[in-house]
Amino acid sequence: MRAVFMGTPDIAAEVLKCLLASEHEIVAVVTQPDRPKGRGKEMAKSPVKLVAEERGIPVFQPEKVKAPEAVAKLKEYNADIFLVAAFGQIVSKEILDIPKYGCINVHASLLPEYRGAAPIQWAILDGKEETGITIMRMDEGIDTGDMICRVKIPITAEETGGSLHDKLVAAGGPLLLEAMKQIEDGTAVYTPQNHEEHTYAKMLRKELGRLDFTEPAEKLERYIRGLNPWPSAYTYKDGKTVKFWSASVSYEKFDACPCGTLVSVQNGMLWIMTGDGILQVKEIQPEGKRRMTTEEYLRGYPLVPGVVFGS
Repeated sequence: MRAVFMGTPDIAAEVLKCLLASEHEIVAVVTQPDRPKGRGKEMAKSPVKLVAEERGIPVFQPEKVKAPEAVAKLKEYNADIFLVAAFGQIVSKEILDIPKYGCINVHASLLPEYRGAAPIQWAILDGKEETGITIMRMDEGIDTGDMICRVKIPITAEETGGSLHDKLVAAGGPLLLEAMKQIEDGTAVYTPQNHEEHTYAKMLRKELGRLDFTEPAEKLERYIRGLNPWPSAYTYKDGKTVKFWSASVSYEKFDACPCGTLVSVQNGMLWIMTGDGILQVKEIQPEGKRRMTTEEYLRGYPLVPGVVFGS
C-alpha cells in the first residue's frame, strides 16, 4: 500500500523503521516542527524526521495539521492509508476521510485503558500487571476508534518507564504490519471499544515526580520506576534536589516518626519512613552530580538516622 506516516518521538521512529523494511511504500512522513531543545535551545529534529531524512523520504512539518493548506498537502500524496503513531496533534475528520483505508493508529496500551498522552508510564504508576499495543482505526475522538488487533505485554516487578517503552516499541511495528495485511485482504475485524471502561493517561509533567512520603512505600517505588528516565522521581534535602532512581519496599517496624525521616542506613540503602512501609533507596543522584548507587553516595554524603527528606 501507498502510505503516509505521521509520528514524532522514538517509539514512532521505530515503527517507521519497521514499515520501511516492509513491502509497503511510505510516500511521505508528517511530523512535528523542529523545536528548541537542551540548555542551548538549539533547534532539534524529531526522531521520525531523522529516520525519514536518512532514507530520503519527503518530510512535511505543519504547525497545525488541520489547517486547510495542510489538508490540501496531505491529499496530494494520493495515499491508500495514513499510519499514525504518537504524532502529537489531533487529526480532523477531513483528514480521516482522505485515504481509502482511513487512518490507522498505533497506541501503547490495551484500549480502552489509558487513552491519551502517557499510557506507558501510567500503566506502571498504577501498578498494572500487563499492558500492550492496540492497532485501531481512528475516529474523531482521542483514542476512541474501533480496534483491529492487540498484543499483551507483561509488566515485571522491576519494569521502568524506559524498559517498558522498549518492549512496546519492539511490538508496535510488527503488529501494525499484521493489521495492514488484514485491512488490505479484507479480513480485518473492527471491534468497538467499551467506552464505559476507558481510563485516561494524562500528560506527564515534571512536578508529578515529586515524592510525597505520606503516600505508601509501594506507590512511591512504582513512581520511581515509572518516571525513569523522564521526568524522574525526586525529593529535597536541605533545599537541594535529590533524585531517586531505584528502590524497594520493606515493612520492618520502626518507632513512629514523621514521614520522610531516614530511619536506618543498612545494606547499602537509605531506609525512609513513608505513610505505609519503608522506602529502601538503592540508587540516587544528588543535585549537580551523576547518578550513583546509594553506597557510593554515602561515602561522600554520610547520613545518620533522623535526617528528613522532602524540604
